[in-house]
Order: sequence, then C-alpha cells, then structure tokens
Amino acid sequence: MSDEFKKHEGKGKVHAGSARTSPYPVSRLASTIDLVDVAKQISQADQLVNTKVSAKLQVIADQISALQEEAKKVLAQARDDQELHRAHCNFKRVPGKIYHLYEKADGSLHFLMLGPQEWGGAPPYKFIASYRLESDMSWCNVDEIRDEKENTRELVMKLLSEKGLL
Repeated sequence: MSDEFKKHEGKGKVHAGSARTSPYPVSRLASTIDLVDVAKQISQADQLVNTKVSAKLQVIADQISALQEEAKKVLAQARDDQELHRAHCNFKRVPGKIYHLYEKADGSLHFLMLGPQEWGGAPPYKFIASYRLESDMSWCNVDEIRDEKENTRELVMKLLSEKGLL
C-alpha cells in the first residue's frame, strides 16, 4: 500500500490522502454506501449476465439444431446417390449427361439414355425420374434443375421489370 494509507489506533489502515483519491466516501455530504445497495447491484449484474449467457446458449442450440438438420439432409442425399450408383447401367456414365431411371417388373432399377417421351409415350418399364450426373458424381433430379432455372428466370424478369428495363 502507498503512503496514503496509515495505521489508525487499532482500526486498521485508514486513507490519509486527498478526499478525491479515497476508495470510499470521506465527506459527510457524500452519498452513503449501503450494504443492501451493493447486494442489489450484484443481483442485477447477475441477472444481466444470466440473461446474456442464456441468449448466447439459445443461439448455439439453434445452430446445433440447424446443423443436425443439414447433416440429415447430407446423409439422405449420400444414401440416394449411392442407391442411384447401384442402379444397373449398360453404358459408361459421363458427368453432365442426363440419364433416365426405370424400374423393371422384378423391382430392379436401370438407367437408360432414352426418356419416356422418346419411347413414344409408352416406355417398356415404369419410369421413375430423370437425373443428371454431376462432376462430383452426385445425382441431381432434372425436375429440380428446371425448377431452379425457372425460379432464377422469374427473379431476373422481376428485377428487370422493377428497373424499367422490360
């Protein structure tokens, strides 16, 4: 401790410096520090800290939930891709090409290059869906590609019309 604190007749160390540097009020006109006020301030601080921590933990819990849902989607997509790779195919699969999935009477899945419309509307097997093989060897449903393109086209048209370019 510095020289501002001195021993005072059995009462411990007492501030002896200037009043403005005192760690406690030394003037009769200074506001009193009540133990109840200190306890109330501590309680309020605890409540604010708990509220802040709870809010942060809630955000983390929401993020965990979102990550779990995303993980489920990724696993489902991987399972679907694996199933499609196991479908019979009598030709070399080339990324970027569209293949048509059919189910034979025995329940086996087969990829063919001809779509249902190319069979004159009467394909020899039950048509399931058309897929494009992506460069990462995943499969993308052609209907989803068309929906995305249509949504993008609609968005572009909307933006152009809002800007008065159409």
